[in-house]
Amino acid sequence: MTVFEPSNPDYATEVRLRFRQQPYNLAIGAEITDVRPGQVEMVLPARADLIQHNGYFHGGLIAGLADIAGGFAGWSLVAADQGMLTIEYKLNIVAPGQGHRLRAVGDVISRGRSIIVTRIDVFGEKNGQDNLCATALQTLKVMTLPPELQGAQTAG
Repeated sequence: MTVFEPSNPDYATEVRLRFRQQPYNLAIGAEITDVRPGQVEMVLPARADLIQHNGYFHGGLIAGLADIAGGFAGWSLVAADQGMLTIEYKLNIVAPGQGHRLRAVGDVISRGRSIIVTRIDVFGEKNGQDNLCATALQTLKVMTLPPELQGAQTAG
């Protein structure tokens, strides 16, 4: 695994703050459990409104959680005045997402000046076991945040 140096010394605070600023993350109940340079882990507890007709987590939710985990893994490496947008991702659902929660781990695998590539694994946690339910590869575009969104640490 490649070791990355964050451009922002307060990367963990920035990632957690930016995560909380996105209503979708809060609406689905996702939580960040760990932030490291180039890696973010998050969990999503099961709720009846997130489960599809066969009793599994909805595939769209699995994809959304993967996108979030990868995006914030990338965000952990950029400067304080930068953010990112997903420009592409490919997701393979390899098993049903089932259990009491989903856990997603996003890892940066390549970091350039303007493009970051991440890999994300999503697990269903059931009976104390992690079961891989999806894996994704994501491309992120690093961008300078508009002035009104810069300095979010002091605004939050």
